[in-house]
Amino acid sequence: MSGAVPAVAFDGICKQFGAVRANDAVSFDVAAGAIHGIVGENGAGKSTLMSILYGYYQADAGQISLGGQPVRIRHSQDAIRLGIGMVHQHFMLVDDFTVLDNVMLGAEGGALLGPQQKLARQRLIEIAERYRLDVDPQARAGDLSVGAQQRVEILKLLYRGAQILILDEPTAVLTPQEADSLFEILRLFRAQGKTIILITHKLQEIFAITDRVTVMRAGKVVGEVDTASSSRAEMATMMIGRQLGGELERRPCAPGERVLSVRDLRLPSRQGRHGGQALHGLDFDLHAGEIVAIAGVSGNGQTELLEVLAGMRLIGSGSIDYLGRPLPYAGRRHADGLPRLFREMGIAHAPEDRLREGLVKDYSVALNGALGHQGDASLQHGGLLSPAALLALAHRLIADFDVRPANPALRAAQLSGGNQQKLVLAREIAAAPRLMLVGQPTRGVDIGSIELIHRRLLALRDAGIAILLVSVELEEIRTLADRILVMCGGRITGEMQARDFDATRIGLMMGGEVAA
Repeated sequence: MSGAVPAVAFDGICKQFGAVRANDAVSFDVAAGAIHGIVGENGAGKSTLMSILYGYYQADAGQISLGGQPVRIRHSQDAIRLGIGMVHQHFMLVDDFTVLDNVMLGAEGGALLGPQQKLARQRLIEIAERYRLDVDPQARAGDLSVGAQQRVEILKLLYRGAQILILDEPTAVLTPQEADSLFEILRLFRAQGKTIILITHKLQEIFAITDRVTVMRAGKVVGEVDTASSSRAEMATMMIGRQLGGELERRPCAPGERVLSVRDLRLPSRQGRHGGQALHGLDFDLHAGEIVAIAGVSGNGQTELLEVLAGMRLIGSGSIDYLGRPLPYAGRRHADGLPRLFREMGIAHAPEDRLREGLVKDYSVALNGALGHQGDASLQHGGLLSPAALLALAHRLIADFDVRPANPALRAAQLSGGNQQKLVLAREIAAAPRLMLVGQPTRGVDIGSIELIHRRLLALRDAGIAILLVSVELEEIRTLADRILVMCGGRITGEMQARDFDATRIGLMMGGEVAA
């Protein structure tokens, strides 16, 4: 509303880390009682700005005002006191505590816990009923579904009196039904006068829920639009500084020979979840020139399946045949040496966690480009790694996948998340695999890089490579998959052809409903 005092005003916010200017004179307002989206590519400065608002960082210059009054937010306790709350992408709950204990943690209200618990429980029930956040106060946090854990995080903020809520990629681990439920809760918050700041890379969410959007690129604000008067094409162009290439061309799927055959695969769980089994009797096939996508909320056995197929873990029981022959798990007591053997057999792996399993962050781009393939004769000279060969390979990978900055000497840690992901994929694809295992290929990746990654995976499939794709993004699965498997609790709960894609049906199967 014209002339209204904004809930939050950023005025000339600057923040620099070494030579990198993360926020460059950022100025915009967030209207009170609105849902305001912030979008931009990796490294655009969105998270840095929200970290300044929540007190994690201090701005080098500029001013933040709340309700028209300048404030200084030195740490998160200041932010909470000022009515600001933040739900992080990775939840901050103690699994062994109850919901009530988690909500009270850090806000106990006195030395005697017993009387405070009784009051807190009553207040928590009142808040949950008012905002339709259905959670049992006595439930153990670690036993809750991901959607319920997120509701607990929101309850924590409301318990502390938050009027301004920051949500960072809030639907990244939710089923479609849980995401719809979250949006209903956010609309209720808006109706009751609360202000929501939503960081997301999903344009469909922006248009589903926000009132206004700020677009950032390279640390600066490059556009502000009312959502209702904008379009996906306009917003994407502002985000990446160019038009996207349009719909991806998909050739008809022409499956070739059977590359992978999994029968009654079982694997004990490291944490003893799902009845002590991480995988329960999995059966599926994968053919050359086919993308089979596994849909499901993270933590339902997808990670363990990729680890087994990449040779990182031994199977419990069952069988896995690759190109008509059993993979060599038999007779081994541990998996040492298997990943290297599997790579030599033509199995490539772009893992879900690129920093923990795909890169060594303190190694250079050039060294990471050869990681796992350092024994190849083409990279050797006199029994040692050849610097010239490493450099030539790095330049080829950088060019093939548009890795930025195009500097082989940079440490992997100095690349944005999207460019780290492009480096991992470029390395694995360059090995000319027969089977490609891909975990969360565009997690934390901006819209421009998503387009490039999708095009490369489709080109790989058209070249006759078998691809097993694990993704929590249903739009990504719709774009890439020829066949879809759904997993919940370590089991396959359903299968469908991509032409029969049904988000509602998939969401139900992701929640444990077994397809008829």
